[in-house]
Amino acid sequence: MTSAPRKPIYLDYAATTPVDPRVAEAMSKCLLVNGTFGNPASRSHGYGWDAEEAVETARVQVAELLNADPREIVWTSGATESDNLAIKGICGKHDGGVGGDGGNKGHIVTSAIEHKAVLDTCAWLEGRGFEVTYLSPGKNGCIEPAAVAAALRGDTRIVSIMHVNNELGCANDIAGIGAICRAAGVVFHVDAAQSVGKLPIDTKAMHIDLLSLSAHKLYGPKGIGALFVRRDPPLHLQAQIHGGGHELGMRSGTLPTHQIVGLGSAAQLMSEKMAAEGARIETLRARLLRRITQLPDVHINGSTEQYWPGIVNVGFGGVDGETLLLALDDLAVSTGSACTSATVEPSYVLQAIGVPNALAHASIRFSLGRFTSQDEVDQAGDRVVTVVEGLRAAR
Repeated sequence: MTSAPRKPIYLDYAATTPVDPRVAEAMSKCLLVNGTFGNPASRSHGYGWDAEEAVETARVQVAELLNADPREIVWTSGATESDNLAIKGICGKHDGGVGGDGGNKGHIVTSAIEHKAVLDTCAWLEGRGFEVTYLSPGKNGCIEPAAVAAALRGDTRIVSIMHVNNELGCANDIAGIGAICRAAGVVFHVDAAQSVGKLPIDTKAMHIDLLSLSAHKLYGPKGIGALFVRRDPPLHLQAQIHGGGHELGMRSGTLPTHQIVGLGSAAQLMSEKMAAEGARIETLRARLLRRITQLPDVHINGSTEQYWPGIVNVGFGGVDGETLLLALDDLAVSTGSACTSATVEPSYVLQAIGVPNALAHASIRFSLGRFTSQDEVDQAGDRVVTVVEGLRAAR
């Protein structure tokens, strides 16, 4: 009798996280007839009032995680939509909107290693008359504030720089970049999908005007996110979804109460556990790297000083990348972000920081999360060492 294949060890928390049991319990109370199932926009009966109260409680929970005003939190379907709303919403307020072609409508500054939700949005705007400057990162994967300052122009509409890179784990100096943008009077957007709930974020102290987040990166449900929109002085965004004027006219659509409650619960949970979890994951990262770096010709891609410890990208010289990943079928890891995993090209992020194509193909992103155990890290590290040694010996 053959045994069922063993479930892979999950080391891809940068892509998505399981819903925390506490979050799932809060969500379940919004799904059944004896729970808070009403439409929060229905203000003529108690069911709607209860749902509205649950939504506004969640808004407070997310705002507290960011040191923001609850009225600055706009619900979306996730960070991808938030990125689109932030960048297109600002650009749409300039020079007759984003529709049509021809004519310079303004300038955007971003980096070459942003998530595709930002890069594809900027490329779309380029086709409609906006100019985009794509800043190159250093070998550590970080964008220096001085580079942002040098790229600003009189017609710069928005700067969009991520907090933590989803492939490398490197963390940008958001406060430094924010201070430069604020002094120049330029709107500053931060894709913080990988950092919210994991690193401290203070939207006021860091001079952030717009910030994107997704629930599924912080142990909440998939399909819900938020955009922080600075209120003082107010920012005006051109809506991308119309039909009812929900969320202060910025994002129409019936609000999914259960998902919003899940995001709020996850935000509160991560606020409580952020410091302890950060220290624990830092220990797991060091433990994993000690095992892996006993091998020769191993390269840590990205910064070893400015980073979130839950993401580490490692390249293995002398092995074929596809063969390596197939051999590690008992580990749930990836060679890049989930949004680019179908491509056969090497990671554009690794290429941008100067990693040779062969090594980029043989690089793996390990990401550690709240449910990663020390035993799993040890097993994963030992497995990687065994596989890499075997592949090199077979050449």
